[in-house]
Amino acid sequence: MMERDTIYFASDFHLDNSEKGKERELRVVAWLDSIKHNAKEIYLLGDVFDFWFEYKYVIPKGFSRLFGKLAELSDAGVDLHIFTGNHDVWMFDYFTEEFNAVVHREEIRITRFDKTLIVGHGDGLGPGDHGYKFIKAIFTNRLCQRLFAALHPGLGVSLARFFSRKSRESTRDKDAIYLGDDKEYLVRYCNSVNEKESIDYFIFGHRHMLLDKELANGGRYLNLGAWFENGNFARLDRDGLELEKA
Repeated sequence: MMERDTIYFASDFHLDNSEKGKERELRVVAWLDSIKHNAKEIYLLGDVFDFWFEYKYVIPKGFSRLFGKLAELSDAGVDLHIFTGNHDVWMFDYFTEEFNAVVHREEIRITRFDKTLIVGHGDGLGPGDHGYKFIKAIFTNRLCQRLFAALHPGLGVSLARFFSRKSRESTRDKDAIYLGDDKEYLVRYCNSVNEKESIDYFIFGHRHMLLDKELANGGRYLNLGAWFENGNFARLDRDGLELEKA
């Protein structure tokens, strides 16, 4: 059996129960199947789902093929890391209990192959964007979560999926435009971090714009873009970090 020595990163699947969403799920599962032979760790950097909320005894319908593949990978010894994004911030313990995945709610720092990385979804980082940061604070508030949980799942999920879809549709064109180094929140965040220390790689999603950029203060910033548009992922091994397409 081939040695498990490779780390993979992907983001923004935005899976839902539409026909296109089901096709996308099959593509994600096929990609996961293609890397299962050498994957040591897999990092899914948020917005895996277009909407997700875990009620005490209920989870959103669908995604059985994805869940089966995650279980298979976990049983094979692959370390799974799942980040909450702005569309699936309401993950609690389901993925830990069912797939032994580590769920991250903030960006994390890791060292692999003598390289230091900061990885995460990327939402709310850097200066500015105060409106979104205010909304995120509401969504992560425990009282607000309990109030939403009090809604019947049929009503709660339907409402949330409607607003999630509208949010994505309203920002899609904006996400395709690079605003410049001085206005891109994540570029400014990366440069500010590297003013104080040396980070080799920053890997984020959220922005829905594929980007591979050498930073002014050293290091490299990858934004994996939107899987539902490009199917890109990053692969890290002893030879370095590469951006690839499924």
